[in-house]
Amino acid sequence: MLQIGMKAPDFTLNDQHGNAVSLSDFAGKKVVLYFYPKDNTPGCTRQACAFAENYEAFKAQDIVVIGISKDSVASHVKFAQKFHLPFILLSDPELKAIEPYGVWQEKKMCGKTCMGVVRTTFIIDENGMIAHVMPKVKPDTNAADILALLGK
Repeated sequence: MLQIGMKAPDFTLNDQHGNAVSLSDFAGKKVVLYFYPKDNTPGCTRQACAFAENYEAFKAQDIVVIGISKDSVASHVKFAQKFHLPFILLSDPELKAIEPYGVWQEKKMCGKTCMGVVRTTFIIDENGMIAHVMPKVKPDTNAADILALLGK
C-alpha cells in the first residue's frame, strides 16, 4: 500500500456522469480519495451518506471528495441519485486506480477467501503527495474522522 509522503498515482476514470476525471485535474487542492467495495451495500451506503452529510464542510475548505469502486458508471448514477450524493464517484472496473493504490486485497467473507476492495481513504495534499493513509476505515465515522484530522 502507498505510504505518507509518496506521490499519489495519477489516474483517469469515468465519473457518474460519464465524464473522464483525472486526479491531476485537482492539482493545488486537497483531495479525499476513498475506496469502497460496492454501491448500495449497507456499509458503503452509510459511508457515502456520511460524506454527503459533511460535504459542505469539505467544500468550505476547498477539499475535493472522490469515491472509487469497481461498480459501473450506471451503478454510480443510481447510487448517487438514490442517496443525493453531491461528490464525485469514479468507476474503476479495470482496477486502474484500485491496484496502484494497493486496496485490491485478499478478503475473507462468510468463511471464503476472495479478492476485493479494502475500504481505505487517502488524503492527498495540494502538491499531489499522500498526506494521510486511513486503512480499514469505519464507514459511519470516516468523513468526520477526516475533518477532525484536518483540524477544521
